[in-house]
Amino acid sequence: MNRTLFEQLITHALARLPDTFRAALDNVEIVVEREPHPALLRRMGLRPDETLLGLYEGIPLPERGHGYTFAPPDIITLFQGPIEREAHGDPDAIAQLVEDVLLHELAHYFGFDEEQIRQIEAERDRQRQQHNQGGSA
Repeated sequence: MNRTLFEQLITHALARLPDTFRAALDNVEIVVEREPHPALLRRMGLRPDETLLGLYEGIPLPERGHGYTFAPPDIITLFQGPIEREAHGDPDAIAQLVEDVLLHELAHYFGFDEEQIRQIEAERDRQRQQHNQGGSA
């Protein structure tokens, strides 16, 4: 998938966010990198067979004090290569994974920890499964 189309998937995922969440993203930069740098993977403590799909770098909203002004933007990076490989190159799966990874990293920005995010993702996956089986969520 070319980078422009990948970036359009991000734009579409952002457009699906509620207005209140989008309004809070005025100092967040979302970038696309082809691959995570090997030094980053080592710094994150990942094994050679592991990779990153996305990364949030910044100070979560709940941790900011009153004097938090004129700060550089927080950065959310989506790694296109790993996302495409995880989705096995399927365009629909790539689009869904872009949205999932973006929401995961935004959750960090909004102050959720990994355990809270896992719970949210498990509920989302349960609802998707019910929807795909024709049940109501």
